[in-house]
Amino acid sequence: MPLLERRSFRAGLIQTSCGPDPAENLSRTIDLVREAARRGAQVICLQELFRSQYFCREESADLFDLAETIPGPSTEALARIAREHAVAVVVPVFEKRDTGVYHNSAAVIDADGSLTGIYRKMHIPDDPLYFEKFYFTPGDLGFRAFDTRYARIGVLICWDQWYPEGARLTAMQGAQILFYPTAIGWHPAEKEQYGAGQREAWRTIQRGHAIANGIWVAAANRVGFEGPRERGLEFWGSSFISDPFGQLAADAGVASEEILVAECPVARMEEVRRNWPFFRDRRIDAYGGITARWGS
Repeated sequence: MPLLERRSFRAGLIQTSCGPDPAENLSRTIDLVREAARRGAQVICLQELFRSQYFCREESADLFDLAETIPGPSTEALARIAREHAVAVVVPVFEKRDTGVYHNSAAVIDADGSLTGIYRKMHIPDDPLYFEKFYFTPGDLGFRAFDTRYARIGVLICWDQWYPEGARLTAMQGAQILFYPTAIGWHPAEKEQYGAGQREAWRTIQRGHAIANGIWVAAANRVGFEGPRERGLEFWGSSFISDPFGQLAADAGVASEEILVAECPVARMEEVRRNWPFFRDRRIDAYGGITARWGS
């Protein structure tokens, strides 16, 4: 059935902890994808850098050994599962593009196991315990949407969550849902004072993207504590699927491993965009300054 004629699709998210063994993380994730498929998910998104613990807490050249090519071990393993269960899968990868060139990427695998495309993270943070600029070259493929058997999807990654430009440009490519594979959590010293506000801001900004673009939004985050007690991160989970007006269709806890599945009616986009016609009223003639670093 053509995508525009489909009435709904079922989005799935995997929220889990990650151990130090990449092979074990991949095996556990495959089991969770199978379970999500059994629960009816049709397009399944894994969390950012799912195959390892979040290694960007430190700067070490040895950790480049975690990188892999696309196609490579992770995409080939998930392609087999996608074919077996007829599901599309968003597979985040620490991508080795070539010698000395690495990206924080996500491969989109369709329900027949084919590689539909790659998104490379555009916004690269450099903050305490999030030293991503040491590892990742900024993405050069732009903001894209990908046709899968069940839906036209957009993929953005973690730090991209905070930028309305990325969400808007991906929605303008015709995406019906934005997937955000994520690895975000609390610094131990900050949690008591700032933790609740940080988590709420994270959820609010993404639900805002859903509203501003009249689009489904789904964020898959990890759980668990990684690293030494005083220099580690406590990942806050809270994966969710939001409808095009920011209402939660599925919601995970802050510490539990969970699989989320939600029905996503395409008609909900039409309803929201008709009654809140932000795309109609955009002043594209007045937005040229958005490409400047700062206003004059």
